[in-house]
Amino acid sequence: MCALLTLAIPLAVAQAYPARSITLVVPFPAGGPTDSLARQLAVAMQPSLDGVPIVVENTAGAGGTLGAAKVARATPDGYTLLIWHVGMAASGSLYPKLAFSPLQDFEYLGLINDVPMALLGTSRLPAANYGEMLDHIRRHRGRLHLAHAGLGSASHLCGLMWMSAAGLKEKLSPVPYRGTGPAMSDLIGGQVDVMCDQTTNASEQIRAQRIKAFAVTTERPLLDLEIFSGFPTLDQVGLNGFNLTIWHGLYAPGGTPSEIRQKVNDALRQALKDPIFQASQAALGAKVVQDHRLSPEGHKAFVAQETEKFRLAIEATGTFSD
Repeated sequence: MCALLTLAIPLAVAQAYPARSITLVVPFPAGGPTDSLARQLAVAMQPSLDGVPIVVENTAGAGGTLGAAKVARATPDGYTLLIWHVGMAASGSLYPKLAFSPLQDFEYLGLINDVPMALLGTSRLPAANYGEMLDHIRRHRGRLHLAHAGLGSASHLCGLMWMSAAGLKEKLSPVPYRGTGPAMSDLIGGQVDVMCDQTTNASEQIRAQRIKAFAVTTERPLLDLEIFSGFPTLDQVGLNGFNLTIWHGLYAPGGTPSEIRQKVNDALRQALKDPIFQASQAALGAKVVQDHRLSPEGHKAFVAQETEKFRLAIEATGTFSD
């Protein structure tokens, strides 16, 4: 009888889920691209989760790993979830003393979107195209600065891959910031020279001519996104095979019951079909995931592949946390 009761408790909890508000942890400061996505997603998922509130909580620090660690340690009852980008694939290589295993300590719930990156420059940079920008960097070896939003951020990982592919490791001085907002502010102000950032965060600044764009990181030109349609891909300007998008995924603590995971995945699938959510993503250049990566199994297999890609890029540049 005791054994039957023990088995029945998790099932009863799963059937009642959700009975109260859900916390969605964003491992970055408020106002950045991941935070904005989380807030849009929370609204789109809420109707499919019986209308319970989904509260976004910002737990920033250590390239997203502090917030991720918090979720990894949380009670596996579906009331604490994590939204994270490619840091899930890169953190194991960046942080040798990581307090959790990205592939073992989470339940994978599905991929959300793919976001192109763009190579940006301050408006003061005397370059009209990618080639002129590259020449300017090489002429000022070591005196120009590459901004990024901190170790493990999307802008940091994109910058690493670009510097490695373009042979700029010794020619640019990286400058880390505590988030995308202050990094972008200094790029606009001319305190730093170049930056690699998500199109979702750069579009309005380019449109207002506060910064310049020189190239996009995708396999094909972004012809369907007006503000970026005139910029070449990095592959087209000589970095053969360069292809990078920043994806975001949804996670729960390891051990979360399968019934709860299924309910969250169902809610995610419905959210990604929401016309308002789709339109908001399309306007920023992001593509909502509608392929095998939306399943938990496909999501985890994809992240395992991405983990190896980022490991190679990180080892090539010798960038690690102490």
